[in-house]
Amino acid sequence: MIADWNDAYANGPHIAGAETYPPMWQQWAAAFRDELADRAELDIPYGEGARNRYDLFRPAGPATGLALFIHGGYWRAFDKSTWSHLARGAVDRGWAVAIPSYTLAPEARIAEITVEISRAIAAAAERVDGPVHLAGHSAGGHLVSRMLCRNVPLDAALRARIRKVVSISGLHDLRPLLNLEMNADLKLDEAEAAVESPVLQYPVPDARLTCWVGSGERPEFLRQNDLLATIWGGLGAETDSVHADGKHHFDVIEDLADATSDLTRSFTTRGFTKGEY
Repeated sequence: MIADWNDAYANGPHIAGAETYPPMWQQWAAAFRDELADRAELDIPYGEGARNRYDLFRPAGPATGLALFIHGGYWRAFDKSTWSHLARGAVDRGWAVAIPSYTLAPEARIAEITVEISRAIAAAAERVDGPVHLAGHSAGGHLVSRMLCRNVPLDAALRARIRKVVSISGLHDLRPLLNLEMNADLKLDEAEAAVESPVLQYPVPDARLTCWVGSGERPEFLRQNDLLATIWGGLGAETDSVHADGKHHFDVIEDLADATSDLTRSFTTRGFTKGEY
C-alpha cells in the first residue's frame, strides 16, 4: 500500500546529483545543434500555439524514415531545446529525427497535449517519407503510447506509417496522479484520467510497443512500465518490456545518443530490443 503518493512519483529526491542533470542536458543539446547546424531545421511550426514548434535533424544521406522523440517533465516542464542530443543515435543510423515542444500544464490539459502531439507528428511526417517511429520519456512515454490508442485523432494513412513506439519510463495509468499535489496543475479528473490512460484503451491493429524502464527507477515506474506491456499484449499488440540494468529515471534516456545501444536499435527497428527490419 502506498502511503505517500507524492514521494512514489518523485524522481529527483531519489537520484544522486539530480540537480546537475538539466544544465548538463542543455549543454549537450546545444552542442549537438551546433554540430548539425547544416542538417537542422529549427522552430518549424505545427500549430498556432507559441510552443507548437519542432526541430528536425536529418542524416547525412537519404532518410530511412522519421523518428520523433517526445520529452517528459510531467507535462509541466522542459521544451525541445533540452533534448536535441538524443537525436544523435537515430540520425547516425540514417533516420530524420523530429523533437517537438508542446503547451505545458496548467495552460493545457493532458487531453489537449495529446492532440498537439498528434498534430506535431502529422506535420513532421509531411516532410519525411517512410515509416514513422516514436519514442518518449516519462510524460512523453505516455504521449507516444497514446498515439497507438484507437481513440486518438490520427489520419488513417499516417497511423499506418507508425510502425514502432518505445515508451521510456512511461506513465500509462494516470489514475494514481489524481492523488498527487501536482494535479493542481494537471487538473485531471476521473473521466480524463481514464480516457488518457493507455492501459484503459485499446491499441490499434498491428501495434508494436516496447516499454523500457531503468531497473533502478521508482517502484511505480517499474509497475507502470510492465502494466502496459502486459495489458496490451493481451489485446493483440506485439509488446516487449525491458528493464535497463542499473539505469535510473534521469540517465535511462542517455543511450538514445548512441547509435550502437540497444535502446537506439529498439527505437529505429521494427523488431524489439535487437530486432531488425
